[in-house]
Amino acid sequence: MDLQLHVILELATLGICTGFLAGLLGIGGGMIMVPFLTILLSNKGVGADLAVKMAIATSMATIIFTSISSVRAHHKRGAVRWDLVKGLAPGIVLGSAIASVGVFAMLKGASLAIFFGLFVGFSATQMFLDKKPAPSRQMPGFGGQLAAGGVIGFLSGLVGAGGGFISVPFMAWCNIAIHNAVATSAALGFPIAVANVAGYVVSGLKVENLPSGAFGYIWVPALVVIALCSVFTAPLGAKAAHSLPVKKLKRIFASILYLLAAYMFYKGFSS
Repeated sequence: MDLQLHVILELATLGICTGFLAGLLGIGGGMIMVPFLTILLSNKGVGADLAVKMAIATSMATIIFTSISSVRAHHKRGAVRWDLVKGLAPGIVLGSAIASVGVFAMLKGASLAIFFGLFVGFSATQMFLDKKPAPSRQMPGFGGQLAAGGVIGFLSGLVGAGGGFISVPFMAWCNIAIHNAVATSAALGFPIAVANVAGYVVSGLKVENLPSGAFGYIWVPALVVIALCSVFTAPLGAKAAHSLPVKKLKRIFASILYLLAAYMFYKGFSS
């Protein structure tokens, strides 16, 4: 599948925008990448169902690179809570594997999309209103973090996102400072992406009618272009995250969550 110049430019623009968002908000940009990649693949003659799955998988693959770039910038500012990364990562890997190897092969139901939209909308409202969590609330112990990581990894694997739409509100709810939550979410994007991408490749190797340039469900040409552009803008987003007021950062994140919720509602009710 040869890439025309205008497609390369579109992918480069997508990479620039999603890289900045990855650094700014600790998200992988999947909610932006997936719709656009679906359109591009469909225009290349890829079937609708396969185009969606390849878009999700390719979106997740780019997070490997944006996560590395953005987390380096956050780490230099001492914002990453590595203790939380260690606690959440095992569950994330397990949940991601279950989603990408098994459940991903099946169609996502309308009820899941609607439930997911409700959950994300609730999280967005909590952040937008800037409700203060109970002062005594803290991150759960090992078992709780294992379970939370499993949910984050599983849902991320189904939608091709880096997990920030769940992990940031969750950590903020547990009285983790928003800048630390965003930075830690960026670090969590790496194990989420690696585990899911491995699953997408394994589950996609036997799929028929894959376009040229595909490795399992991964569209490699798009991955290369987006990754090359996003690694340069992710540090800029991380820098902006540390210069914005906390309340403003929460509302920016909440606005993006509302968009994701609306998209999931649309997918659910139109199925």
